Amino acid sequence: MIGNVSAIGSGSVSAGVRSLQSAAPPTEGPSFEQALAQAVGSAVDTLKAGEAAAIQGVEGAAPPMKVVESVMAAQRSLQSVLAIRDKAVAAFQEITRMAI
Repeated sequence: MIGNVSAIGSGSVSAGVRSLQSAAPPTEGPSFEQALAQAVGSAVDTLKAGEAAAIQGVEGAAPPMKVVESVMAAQRSLQSVLAIRDKAVAAFQEITRMAI
């Protein structure tokens, strides 16, 4: 289940996107690509930890409180990733509606 998500995190976020570095002045800090890749990687790690804790809970190897905390953290990460996706889709739709 998480294997499909981790394939997303390992791919290049900027595949197929032209670089606009000549139009924008260099800034300090991580680029958008790096920030997005870090957010996706963190979300994947949290989802994996939640899945592992859930499996341990079913087996009786983890206390219920740890399972609940891990699953809730995974849920928050998934909601964050979905919100980012929704914003990206909305931005794309807005761009496609622009008059040329």
